[in-house]
Amino acid sequence: MQPNDSLAEAIGLIGYATEDAGIGGVLKSRVADFRVDEIATTITLNPKGRFTVAKVTLTNWETNRFCNNLAKKLGISRNRIFFAGTKDKRAVTSQIFVIDAPQFKVAEVEINDVVIEVLGRTHQKIGFGNHRGNRFTIVVRGCAHEDGTPMTEDEALAEVDRIKSNMHEKLGSGRFPNWIGPQRFGSGRAVTAEVGRSVVQHRWDEAVHTYISMEGEHESPEVATFRQHIRDHGITEEGLALAPDWLGYERRMTEHLLNNPQDHIGAFRKLPNNLQLMTIHALQSVVFNRSLRKRLEQNISITRPEAGDLVGRLDEKGQLSANNCVVVEERTAPRIGRNCELGRLSVTGPLPGRDVRTCDGKPGELEASILDEMELGELDWEIEDIPRLTTTGTRRALTTSFDEFTVEATPKASDDSLGERWNEGPVEGSRWHPDGACLKFRFTLSSGSYATILLREFMRTPLNQL
Repeated sequence: MQPNDSLAEAIGLIGYATEDAGIGGVLKSRVADFRVDEIATTITLNPKGRFTVAKVTLTNWETNRFCNNLAKKLGISRNRIFFAGTKDKRAVTSQIFVIDAPQFKVAEVEINDVVIEVLGRTHQKIGFGNHRGNRFTIVVRGCAHEDGTPMTEDEALAEVDRIKSNMHEKLGSGRFPNWIGPQRFGSGRAVTAEVGRSVVQHRWDEAVHTYISMEGEHESPEVATFRQHIRDHGITEEGLALAPDWLGYERRMTEHLLNNPQDHIGAFRKLPNNLQLMTIHALQSVVFNRSLRKRLEQNISITRPEAGDLVGRLDEKGQLSANNCVVVEERTAPRIGRNCELGRLSVTGPLPGRDVRTCDGKPGELEASILDEMELGELDWEIEDIPRLTTTGTRRALTTSFDEFTVEATPKASDDSLGERWNEGPVEGSRWHPDGACLKFRFTLSSGSYATILLREFMRTPLNQL
């Protein structure tokens, strides 16, 4: 069963690998319920190295926000701090940082809810994706049946086992659909992909107005009033006065348009460079998710290729070599299919761009239909007004793997240790119950895969419960 979920529909995250009921439940009721330990690649320590290596444990910190605070404490540029991947905010996360600053200075830093353990010095930098994966320990609380009644521990554990077995039968051992998770699209307001669509269509006025005024779910009354005013009246001084101070980007964009009414590109540039690029990446991600969804709906395998599919090699870390994909032919399909089953190769889906290859045959027709439905079929993805936003495109594996998977019942927690949502109780459209079982999941994933996406296969809940 797919819950009615407007956010999931907007980002193409509809459907599951198997036809099962799921366990319901809620993630991140407590910060400690979601733990991420990075599986780091080996860094060679050298006492004469330029950089300081530190293991950093963050509690309820967004990675980029922590880096900004650390840079201020050290008196260095944010660009002199290196790490392999951003982690979930409402979580306890542990990962390696390489910092271009003296070792003693790093050791002296004190920040609330941050533990910094200096490991030594190195000549090596690390970059995004430069780790082997992540180890997760995650508690699902309040497991519930589809009708909202609580699940017992035995019922929940049996359903997890059934789903895992069915995924194994359909996709292969330890594999699940490689959807791109809601983290890519912005919290509570699936605005980034909509803005990206306007950007690649060169509709800058639409891009800016969408970012400023698009309605979001569960927004505060002040924010909702501001966005409604802009939708009804356009950019006005009255609208700016309604904008809360914490809507910094929207305020700066509105101010720019009040002073330069026709300069929508200038207003768009008020967004940070990484957020500008994120709008393009989010749009690509919707295309990928919808392509994956349509394959499942049409019962086209996402693990075993058919003629026309583009298939790529997986490295020892499970990462796709997207630049060397090959088109599957009728005569090569059996051999390539065996290598896909062995985890050496993977069927891919599109992250479209200027130069990306598309499938042939039936898979190619499916991908083309998604682009046409989204009014992207005739675009060249060139952004001449801001060239750095032009993307060449790439391919992404349709499935990914999980390993070291265990699940067990865990005791319920006292209400005073749980978050606001838990204490407010279930609302209409949600699927959890305070008397339901609590399960603790442990597993490892390769970098670029989403723990919430794996757990979604077991939970079958609206995205706002992940």
